[in-house]
Amino acid sequence: MKDRIQYLVQSSINVKSKVVADEHILSQVDQIVQLLENCFQSGKRVWFCGNGGSAADAQHLAAEFSGRFYKNRKALPAEALHCNTSYLTAVANDYSFNQIYARLVDGICEAGDVLLAFSTSGNSTNIIEALEVARDKGVHAIGFTGSAGGKMNECCDILVKVPSSDTPRIQEVHMLLGHIICELTENLLFPE
Repeated sequence: MKDRIQYLVQSSINVKSKVVADEHILSQVDQIVQLLENCFQSGKRVWFCGNGGSAADAQHLAAEFSGRFYKNRKALPAEALHCNTSYLTAVANDYSFNQIYARLVDGICEAGDVLLAFSTSGNSTNIIEALEVARDKGVHAIGFTGSAGGKMNECCDILVKVPSSDTPRIQEVHMLLGHIICELTENLLFPE
C-alpha cells in the first residue's frame, strides 16, 4: 500500500513539474489573471461551470473570489452556474442536461464577463454549449481541460490543457492553477 501511495503522489508531482516547465501554460495563466483583473475593474462578472468534481472545483474557485482568498477585502462578483438546483433540474428535465449551462449563460451573462469552464475530457456537451453561447455573447470563454483538449479546442478564447489524461491528476492541477489565479488576481486588485 505504501508503494502505491508514493506512486500516486509522485504521479501528481510529475504532472505539476510538466506544468511549471511549460511556458505556454504559464503565459496562459498570466493572460487569465490580466483578463480577470480587467473584468472585475470594469464592473463585470466571472462565472464558473463544470460537472462532478469539476463542478466542485468551479464552485470552490467562485467562492475564493466572492468570499476571500488571503485578504480581507470587498466581495468580487463571481458565481458557479450550477448552484441553483431548482433551475438545474428544471432545465435538465424540460430541455436537456446539455442545455443547463448554455441557457443560464444566455440569460445572465453579459459581454465583457468571463466564463471559466472545467472539463477533464474537453468533450462535455453542456460545457461546450455554454462556451459557444458565451463567445456568441461577447463573454470571454476560458477552458481548463486535459492534454487532448477535445471539442473545447474549438470554442475557447484561452484553453489551458493540463499535460495528462488522468482525471484526478488533471483536477489536481486545475485547482492548483485556480488557486494561483485567485491569489494573483486578488493581489492586483487589492495591493497592500
